[in-house]
Amino acid sequence: MKALLLAAGLGTRLRPITNTIPKCLVEINKKPLLEYWLQNLSEIGVNEFLINTHYLSDKVQEFVENSNFKNNITLVHEKELLNTGGTLLANKEFFIKEEEFFLIHADNLCFCDFEVFVDTHKKNKDICEITMMLFETGTPKSCGIVELDSKNIVQKFHEKVENPPSNLANGAVYICNNTILDYLESLNKKEIDFSLDVIPNYLGKINTFLNDVYHRDIGTVESYKQAVKDIKNFDLFKNNI
Repeated sequence: MKALLLAAGLGTRLRPITNTIPKCLVEINKKPLLEYWLQNLSEIGVNEFLINTHYLSDKVQEFVENSNFKNNITLVHEKELLNTGGTLLANKEFFIKEEEFFLIHADNLCFCDFEVFVDTHKKNKDICEITMMLFETGTPKSCGIVELDSKNIVQKFHEKVENPPSNLANGAVYICNNTILDYLESLNKKEIDFSLDVIPNYLGKINTFLNDVYHRDIGTVESYKQAVKDIKNFDLFKNNI
């Protein structure tokens, strides 16, 4: 199985931390966010990773060259950011032979049973082309919030609205069938926003997996500081630190 780890963002909300280091390499407990993803996914059999770069790309390249996973990583540089769907489309040949693959925003700190996540997708992949990781958020106004049916399939999606209907949030971690590549191509554009251009088209065809262990977007200084505090809980993270 393959994975796209999105790592090209500017990390403007994380400044000054990201003045000299890209967001994907911000360290939690002395380990970069990318390292957590590479380790956790490798343990369940993901053996090929595509990582896109843009901001401070030389830092990411240096990290990869010194990584234990370097032989399993392909780097692709974006001169101009393409957004989530655009990056996936631009690299469709990397995934075209995979029945399903991970699509992940690598600026998240995430722990869960990834094998169950994969199984959840496989059990419903003939009906749902995407499985979205969910988490319960304390700040629903700042997240993409979902409404589900009795089978936990996404029926409505609200992207950062003033009065969100729940606290079930999109974790920006997906498993996708390769059939979505054809849809991305049908849009006839390079920059494709997954939340705005893709998810609305797949309502009723997006399965979900609730991560009830730990998920946090390391998008702000406050969120970063909270993650540093959280990870000191050895019982929760003992297998990942």
